[in-house]
Amino acid sequence: MPGGSEVPPLPSSLPLVARAEAHDDRTAIVAPEGTFTYRDLLDASARVAACLLDGRPDLGESRVAFLAPAGWHYVAAQWGIWRAGGIAVPLATSHPPAELEYVIRDADAEIVLAHPDFAEMVRGLDGAKRARLIWTPQALERTTPHSPLPAVEEGRRAMMVYTSGTTGRPKGVVTTHANLRAQVTSLIAAWEWTVGDAILLVLPLHHVHGIVNVLACALWAGARCEMLAKFDGPRVWGRLADDDLTLFMAVPTIYNKLIAAWEAAPPERQRAYAAGCARLRLMVSGSAALPIRTLERWQAISGHVLLERYGMTEIGMALSNPLRGERRPGFVGTPLPGVEVRLVDEQGRPAQPGTPGEIEVRGPNVFLEYWRRPDATAQAFRDGWFRTGDMAVLEQGAYRILGRTSVDIIKSGGYKISALEIEDVLRAHPAIAECAVVGVEDAEWGERICAAVELRDDVTLALEELQRWAKQRLAPYKVPRALRCVAALPRNAMGKVTKPEVARLFR
Repeated sequence: MPGGSEVPPLPSSLPLVARAEAHDDRTAIVAPEGTFTYRDLLDASARVAACLLDGRPDLGESRVAFLAPAGWHYVAAQWGIWRAGGIAVPLATSHPPAELEYVIRDADAEIVLAHPDFAEMVRGLDGAKRARLIWTPQALERTTPHSPLPAVEEGRRAMMVYTSGTTGRPKGVVTTHANLRAQVTSLIAAWEWTVGDAILLVLPLHHVHGIVNVLACALWAGARCEMLAKFDGPRVWGRLADDDLTLFMAVPTIYNKLIAAWEAAPPERQRAYAAGCARLRLMVSGSAALPIRTLERWQAISGHVLLERYGMTEIGMALSNPLRGERRPGFVGTPLPGVEVRLVDEQGRPAQPGTPGEIEVRGPNVFLEYWRRPDATAQAFRDGWFRTGDMAVLEQGAYRILGRTSVDIIKSGGYKISALEIEDVLRAHPAIAECAVVGVEDAEWGERICAAVELRDDVTLALEELQRWAKQRLAPYKVPRALRCVAALPRNAMGKVTKPEVARLFR
């Protein structure tokens, strides 16, 4: 382990850490800082924990906000917070100071643990000034003796991840160590992770997609996780072309960028990229609806039918297409191991087969609470079931997502209409590269269907032309009644379109 003297290995009650002890000299992390084993991770996280404790026996669920790029410092910080008994609050490296300030204040962070790359930004945050500020090298290089680390039980709070804030101010979603175990082991079983797996991480590490589905699953399985400092299409393709990776997970935006990079490459490189990609055993897409056109193009390039799944910050993953078996475009499969899912109508009664309903989820994977928001927490549950706010329909044994009740289900002319269904159709228009459909209040229709679109190069599109085309493919009440052509749709860090911002274009 680079830097400092060796810290004696310390036993832990946390299952993730306990499993790492069994993997010892296997490679855990490949990062810009180097290659590190599971033993390195145990030693480094013990140093971080000792620095955070600073003589205290236990952080006692104090919130530790940490800001680090994808890499070794991030993983050691995360594990160190857990081993010290703190609640890990990951901050987004892409967020502006105002959003970082909001999270630090809302979480009431006692400690801010930050990478020196963000020193100037962090020093300007009032929340960081009030907290104890520690730099990651300082924590990693701690050499002073320390007492044994606290025994941290699984029922304690482990992490607080903030929602994207697409329908309001971001809320801190609190998960326990037991919740994380349930989320990870469900995916380990469904996707058959093993010690022989290796995954390339290209996702942000302030959302469960990157934190749980990729990083935590890899480390639980004893697999290898390789991390890039930032996304770069040709570099990602270069790694996929090698024969040492077995899994890859990304959001639709990343797959679209990789498709563009592949199309820009010379033929011999295209062949090498595709051949290497075909050797992976699993490729997953999530965090946003996967356009059918993207799925089909990726399959043509790589031979992979992307596995779509459904989840959210509060529950981890709940539904998944099968590892083996048919994956139908537009569907997100069936409940994952240990997860219960049901559809209910507006009165909370079970929805009839083939009838749309709200997805409700129950199981050990479901979060504990919204941080210091008891009313919001209570409203999020119905008889022990978490109310996701997402609409779906169960067809031929698999779930198809219709969208969020708040932004994707449009009530127009007496109909309930899925914005996602309209978007899938509009993406087939030769002039449209990407689109977002929203409902905007209208005196005549209740809500007016409005489409914002990104156009392909050197083309134009008028509303009348779009409507003529759409009427051949959509019921009349689903045809957009307003159109805005934009250079780029507003998106969050995960590449998901922020519908409230789209709706403002039409008001």
